[in-house]
Amino acid sequence: MDCKSSDGHGPEYCAGPRSEDVLPASATAAVKVVIVGGFGVGKTTLVGAVSEIRPLTTEETMTQAGVGVDDLAGIEHKTETTVAMDFGRISINEQLVLYLFGTPGQERFWFLWNGLFEGALGAVVLLDTRRLEVSYDVVGRLEERGVPFVVGVNCFPEAPVYPMEELRKAMDLHDSVPMVRCDARDRASCRDTLMTLMRYLYTLTTAAPEHQ
Repeated sequence: MDCKSSDGHGPEYCAGPRSEDVLPASATAAVKVVIVGGFGVGKTTLVGAVSEIRPLTTEETMTQAGVGVDDLAGIEHKTETTVAMDFGRISINEQLVLYLFGTPGQERFWFLWNGLFEGALGAVVLLDTRRLEVSYDVVGRLEERGVPFVVGVNCFPEAPVYPMEELRKAMDLHDSVPMVRCDARDRASCRDTLMTLMRYLYTLTTAAPEHQ
């Protein structure tokens, strides 16, 4: 809620939430989705780009305390890091709303994952082709938890472009796991990636009775 003053001496009235922040009255279903990946792969950027509400972020300025702990190789320009989570919301259609939770990338914050994954139906794993190794353990943890996921290859400027099958082999991904290229800065691209996850979840749901 934004409070404004006409004379500059304190709040005179408080404006209500912005219209785009209000949950649509037509919404009948909500799905929790988690955005995961290694340190600096673009999770906060994706949530901020695609969210139709003001995203909640918990970014803090990186300090000397992280020297020798956080690997900045390839992302030397990075000055802030998520220490808890990112949160956003996007309406897929008039009835379906996705709540997006971005996880911190550094391993020392992974203890927060238990709460962030509670109730989540699926996840998007972001990859940086310059630093595939930072997401190896992330994929492993999702597989251990049995969380369905799709992989979004974030198109960083000047990042090498590899064939999808080569990336699939490098990440040791099952053939059934969808992989798409995306730009975490572009809303339409992020939305397409989330739609890929929704279609994948639907496929898993409809195929489930065949294996019972």
